[in-house]
Amino acid sequence: MIITRRAFTAALSLTGLAALAGLSPLRFISQAMAQSAADVAKPVSLPDMAIGPADAKVTITEFASMTCPHCAAFNAEVFPKLKTEFIDTGKIRYIFREFPLDIKAAAGSMLSRCIAKGDAPKYFAVTDLLFRSQNDWAVKNTTETLTRIGKQAGLSSQEVEACLKDQALLDKIAADQKYAADVLKVDSTPTFYINGEKIKGETSFDEFAKRINAALGS
Repeated sequence: MIITRRAFTAALSLTGLAALAGLSPLRFISQAMAQSAADVAKPVSLPDMAIGPADAKVTITEFASMTCPHCAAFNAEVFPKLKTEFIDTGKIRYIFREFPLDIKAAAGSMLSRCIAKGDAPKYFAVTDLLFRSQNDWAVKNTTETLTRIGKQAGLSSQEVEACLKDQALLDKIAADQKYAADVLKVDSTPTFYINGEKIKGETSFDEFAKRINAALGS
């Protein structure tokens, strides 16, 4: 089931978030369609949040859900090494795309977008904070924690509430999610593409390094 307007509007009222803990993960229908690096590279509704040079020889695209514990583990254990060795040295471009598996994950992604306002490094910083505090806001105290994070980043309580009720933003996240499910056949998180080559699930830094170096020709 793709996120619907009615379910999200009801669930993300500032009095309704606490009731979401028992929601089942969303389900996606994937059609067998041609997949290519060009399909992966195409932004759909929202601009890509990317760090690293645009003309890098290697591009990694990650599809993640903000409530996914495996995504949080990757963010904590593998991504910092990738950033130090490959992104900060200008060898690869790294793109993060939202693939929310539940309503709370969609809320976290929306807050990251609202805080960043198109600033990719800021978006990655907020996303990192949300992953690191996942147990606080994704399991309990959702409204309070998201509001606190938003206020620490300079938003007012009213701006956080408006962000979480931004239907246009939700529609764009849902459209991008549907494209990933239907065209790229993303059905779990984290899912990665290295120059269009798909990798599912938690993957070690050594495995990433091997694939990246092969693509770089080194």
